[in-house]
Amino acid sequence: MYSPYKIRAPFFEIGPKCIMWGERMLKLAKVVDKIAEKYDLDIIVTPQYADIRLLAENTSNLHIYAQHMDSLYPGRGLGSVLPESVKEAGAVGVMLNHAEKKLTMDEIRATIARADEVGLATIVCADSVEEVAAIAKMGPNLIVAEPTELIGTGVASDMKYVVDTIESVRAINPDIMVLQGAGISGPDDVANVIRAGAQATGCTSGIMKAADPEAAAEEMLWALRKTWDEVHGK
Repeated sequence: MYSPYKIRAPFFEIGPKCIMWGERMLKLAKVVDKIAEKYDLDIIVTPQYADIRLLAENTSNLHIYAQHMDSLYPGRGLGSVLPESVKEAGAVGVMLNHAEKKLTMDEIRATIARADEVGLATIVCADSVEEVAAIAKMGPNLIVAEPTELIGTGVASDMKYVVDTIESVRAINPDIMVLQGAGISGPDDVANVIRAGAQATGCTSGIMKAADPEAAAEEMLWALRKTWDEVHGK
């Protein structure tokens, strides 16, 4: 069941995956933390599990999410990601069902329930318009709509997909915000999805693999702030 979570549109998700970690990730996070304050933006960062506490204790304006967790309870389960551990490490939420860590629908439902139980927000990834709608019915806090075939390609979703996924979620629960992902590689992509009606977007390769990740992040976040204010008359 959907539980209220305080995050404001427009927001942005930075996902290092397994590309950046440790001290280099902390350096980027500290810069992004200042950018979040500068542009008054909510920014989700999904670091490696081992970096959750490092980032949570050294930033003030970021929403730190785990890249995944399991639905098990304390006890047996060596090698699993325990919800209580994620929460105690300092995460405020968890990403689920990324294309690189797919779950069954039953497992998504069970893990959302565990997240609600321990007080973690959920951002759940979905591929097709139909999958987006099915997951919206499970009551996550946020949804990432991203066609799997476009992830990491630098090719953004077409605008019909953006509009259709937003409308499908809005018809089910207008409180669930939709992040448009996949193929966001620069500020123009950010601007385009916001103009199409997206409440958020995010990026991995365009930031993590840039010659200057901090500068790439600032360009995209400035585009997010500027375009949102233009569209919404701020």
